[in-house]
Amino acid sequence: MTNIGNSSTPGAKGHADTSPLLQSARFFTTAAQFDQLPASSWPEVAFVGRSNAGKSTAINVLCGQRRLAFSSKTPGRTQHINLFTVGLGGVTAGLLADLPGYGYASVPLATKQRWERFIAQYLAQRQQLVGLVLIADSRHGLTPLDWTLLSYASPAALPVHVLLTKADKLTRSQQHLQAQSVRDDLQRNAARAGLMAPISVQLFSATKRQGLLEASQLLEAWLRPVSEAEPAPPLSTAPPQSSGPP
Repeated sequence: MTNIGNSSTPGAKGHADTSPLLQSARFFTTAAQFDQLPASSWPEVAFVGRSNAGKSTAINVLCGQRRLAFSSKTPGRTQHINLFTVGLGGVTAGLLADLPGYGYASVPLATKQRWERFIAQYLAQRQQLVGLVLIADSRHGLTPLDWTLLSYASPAALPVHVLLTKADKLTRSQQHLQAQSVRDDLQRNAARAGLMAPISVQLFSATKRQGLLEASQLLEAWLRPVSEAEPAPPLSTAPPQSSGPP
């Protein structure tokens, strides 16, 4: 049975700075399809979420940078997976993956279907993935599209951390109710979606820096360096070669 964890305290201030490891994040490469993703032994954490849920803002705040993850105001403009390295002392410890936002109503159906296939293949087949951060607006909880996304990750049995963003828009009592509602939703429906790995839930506010410390600590735990960390290879403008499926 899936373990639904409580990783948040409503109204907690969480003003501590984020970790030096996350602050080291640097753009690595971008991929428009699965076979353009670089092969590596680095542990990788993916960030996913509906458009306008605050994914880019959350990544930027967690990494202590203003424009590491770019958020476009044009619906459907971001159609790539962007990868960022993290590491200290010149040694790469892992990768952060920023996946395309989903849920734009104005995007053509063919484009939506292409994204869906890309994201589903990535979550199911990217072997170095060690965790999935699902960004969801705390005011709305988990939507049907969020559940579809979670079902894509089920074959890989990835641990999932649900980051309930924009918590500052709610009162303390509303924060508690919304967080508990999401945990209850996951408890009822996770098994039906094929989710058997641990799932944790926390409140987060980029504006108030609420939940920053606990989210940073979780990411660090997922991004433990491999036994023989590799130096980052030089970035090339040519698509990386891979033996993965198209």
